[in-house]
Amino acid sequence: MRHQHVQRRAHSEEYLCSAKPEECWEILGSATPGMDGGILCGGSILSVGRSHRKAAKHVSIQLLDAPDPLRIAVLAHLHHPIRAPFAGGMEAHTAHLVSDLSSRGHHVTLFAKAGSEALCPRATLRIHPVISGTFEVRGYPDDQMKNAQHRKLDGAMKSAVEHIRAGDFDVVINNSLSPIPHAHLQGMAVLHILHTPPLPRITSLLDKQKTDERHRFATVSAVNARAWRRWLPQLEIIPNGINMEFWGNQPHAEVSAGTAAWTGRITPEKGTHLAIAAARANNLRLAMAGPIQDREYFNELIAPSLAEDARYLGHLPQEELRQLIGSSEVFISSPLWEEPFGLTTLEAMACGTPVAALPAGAMAELIGTTGGALATARTAAALGHAVARALAMDRQKVRERAAGFSRELMIEAYESLLAQIAAPLALRGRES
Repeated sequence: MRHQHVQRRAHSEEYLCSAKPEECWEILGSATPGMDGGILCGGSILSVGRSHRKAAKHVSIQLLDAPDPLRIAVLAHLHHPIRAPFAGGMEAHTAHLVSDLSSRGHHVTLFAKAGSEALCPRATLRIHPVISGTFEVRGYPDDQMKNAQHRKLDGAMKSAVEHIRAGDFDVVINNSLSPIPHAHLQGMAVLHILHTPPLPRITSLLDKQKTDERHRFATVSAVNARAWRRWLPQLEIIPNGINMEFWGNQPHAEVSAGTAAWTGRITPEKGTHLAIAAARANNLRLAMAGPIQDREYFNELIAPSLAEDARYLGHLPQEELRQLIGSSEVFISSPLWEEPFGLTTLEAMACGTPVAALPAGAMAELIGTTGGALATARTAAALGHAVARALAMDRQKVRERAAGFSRELMIEAYESLLAQIAAPLALRGRES
């Protein structure tokens, strides 16, 4: 029979306790002599120590050798399927999040657009399609068409939420941009991950309703957290992470002199046209890769600029992106909006390729002083000067800077936060 009060966290010597904090003012030490240990009681770790202590109460508490896995529902952004090659950073984040959580033994159900695929199929990961894969999200100028599209997406998200409420989940991760989970998951344990600056459809809801005490919020950078603080003062910051083993492992990549790379979604806010100008100012051959998400922008500003020194390679798989980026002298990041993070920037740094970036959003947080060079203004000329500075940077130090954003660190942070959020449900009389 499993004791109802205490459960060990996954990959940790910390223990979750469902008793009241005043009943656990002393702790049991580690289950293993000489190891640090503690009990997480009432949502906070009371103490850790190397010596065994006796519990003032609950002396019969037994420390478990292994945690119960969490049953996690994940709501994805419904604009694109979650599959490689990814449409953008949110899709990549979702794919790696569900893959890594399921690999740690948690039972994960991903609610996503039809056509989504698991990076590594396993028994602990299920995909539940909630909207047709043929449904295409478009930037309609007409309000009537735009509203009809919103209704379609909202209807699909409501359907997903109904399935979740009827299910047996310990915790929900909202990894979408929809207001529906904020309004229709009241009373459930939910972690909302905010990947964008404040969105009116969500902030208007936060203005109207009191935040559910079982809902927690996290975002991916300090700059994005500052933008949300007005509505969410207790916002957690968990930076995105990348697979350092994959991006840092390029056995066949030799740096090709006079080359630059740019990857990402081709849209006006990504500033692809400025990257072309900055590369040409330094006599570099620029290779670009990524999905064309604004065809008009591509046709008017990018296609006319394509030449021998500015090539568009299409939407490439990650193995080819790694080869392209790792063999380039410099990577150009040109966001013209308040980029909340920038996974492509981090991927380049992990390859050892220094980054020249516009001073927007989280770019300064990511590159620091050793990962690349930040432009002094959001212009092609300033970006060109940053490219020149980045070319002289130490590639090993660039790679070391990226190592501070590993996916392992990200998943451990999410796993810890999910355990805190789910504890009142996960520890309620569960037996084995």
